[in-house]
Amino acid sequence: MTHPLAEALDLQPHREGGWYRRTWESPVQVTLPDGRVRPTATLIYFLLPAGQSSAWHKVASDELWIAQRGSVVLELGGDGDLPGETTAQVVGLDLAAGQVPQARVPAGVWQRTVPSEADALVSCMVSPGFSFDDFELVSP
Repeated sequence: MTHPLAEALDLQPHREGGWYRRTWESPVQVTLPDGRVRPTATLIYFLLPAGQSSAWHKVASDELWIAQRGSVVLELGGDGDLPGETTAQVVGLDLAAGQVPQARVPAGVWQRTVPSEADALVSCMVSPGFSFDDFELVSP
């Protein structure tokens, strides 16, 4: 079943949960110390419909979450072999409620979102650019 906002923004299901679409990729490439070549940065829309969450995962680059609509609880679970003790912050636009409009997930840190009562749309910028080759998902 397609979500109306996913349809309007031409989003596809994401492996971790939710919906996404890459909206930009830097034309400038960088060669990383291990020889991987990536764009210097990439940007996506990421939609989490009400009641949905994303699975624990990590990427090999820093990720910036930027609130667009609604809010999402972003949990970080450390950089061990599996997620550990968590910290959380709410990414959203209600500053009076303590939400932050931007949040950074450091490279190699486990992250997930938890369900909320309303749809949440964020943009996620990854630098060096995102590749599914650099993506690790915790098996259920």
